[in-house]
Amino acid sequence: MLDRLTLGTLADKPHTILKDNAGRMLWEECFTRGGFDAAYTIFYHVNPPMQDVSLEPTTTRGWPKPERLAPAVERKLFVGNNLALQGRPVDAQRVLLTNEDINIGLCKPTQDDDVFLANNDGDSLYYLHEGAATVQTPAGGLDLGAGDYLWMPRSLPHRFVKLAGPALWLHMELKRGLRIPSQYLNPLGQLKMDAPYSHRDFRRPTSIPREDGPSQVLIKRQGDFYLRTLKTSVLDVVGFDGFVYPIALNISRFSPKTGHIHLPPPAHAVFAAPGLLVCNFVPRLVDYHPQAIPCPYPHSSVDVDEMIFYCKGNFTSRKGVGPGCVSLHPAGVPHGPHPGAYEGSIGATRTDELAVMVDCERPLCPTKDAVGVENANYHASWRV
Repeated sequence: MLDRLTLGTLADKPHTILKDNAGRMLWEECFTRGGFDAAYTIFYHVNPPMQDVSLEPTTTRGWPKPERLAPAVERKLFVGNNLALQGRPVDAQRVLLTNEDINIGLCKPTQDDDVFLANNDGDSLYYLHEGAATVQTPAGGLDLGAGDYLWMPRSLPHRFVKLAGPALWLHMELKRGLRIPSQYLNPLGQLKMDAPYSHRDFRRPTSIPREDGPSQVLIKRQGDFYLRTLKTSVLDVVGFDGFVYPIALNISRFSPKTGHIHLPPPAHAVFAAPGLLVCNFVPRLVDYHPQAIPCPYPHSSVDVDEMIFYCKGNFTSRKGVGPGCVSLHPAGVPHGPHPGAYEGSIGATRTDELAVMVDCERPLCPTKDAVGVENANYHASWRV
């Protein structure tokens, strides 16, 4: 994760007695990753966190398991705004692309969550393209708006409330966890001075106010959902310390790298995970070599499939691609700028486009939900 955070009331030493003002003993919960060998957080609850009233499978909550199709060979474009969804964030999303390391989908919520979600299938990385919300967790809450990434650790209960405005969110489910790229960290885990962001750019919870909340948690495990009902809400935490908690980063806080000739996508990495890299393309000055061609060059990435979620700006490389679209460029199939864009970019001094990209080592497979919003003419657009 990022760094240690301490909020609220703690025992003097882990695994020792902590009582509230009325003399009642509080309940410690160790929330661990990697068994007991990786990052962890210790929560202190008013109520025993293991007292279930019921735990039952459900087929009426959550989003459907993706119906995975064959890996793509043609270049593909999916128009996210055409995805017809509404309801609560935990229900109003669909997976468009999937492989063994990641599920990539879109969420279009119109109502606040009425349950918490504990996603045991991976860390979640949300990108809020449109809309605003507040996320609540036992580790405190965060206010979120357009351009925010939200990194939600695996199985940490969370729900979105106070939704505002039309919403379109990118949701990436990282099945083997998410991390800061190792090249940005010194041996102590501190962000280096030449990283594209600093610790100050990340937002963490600043308090853990005791709040009323639902007593139900929707657990996602192996694509199935289970509704867990507790005696009280998970928002009964009075204090915690550790490395596992929600983190937000606005894409505008990312400081892009520039060069005298065009830099490859790894220069724009923002997050990493086993088998993939998440990158930002943000407004920036472009290449300053006197004969530079600023537009991305045609390329065949023979070892990775590339997904791009387009956010805003003038996408000089491809015509007919607008905000809310998701493109897929399979490994080994050349792709690049639209005819005329490559040579037309000569002399440009900056780019104003904003996009999120994921490069995956394993083939990305479209789903049946993706086919329903596909622009079938995209692959042929290179002929024009």
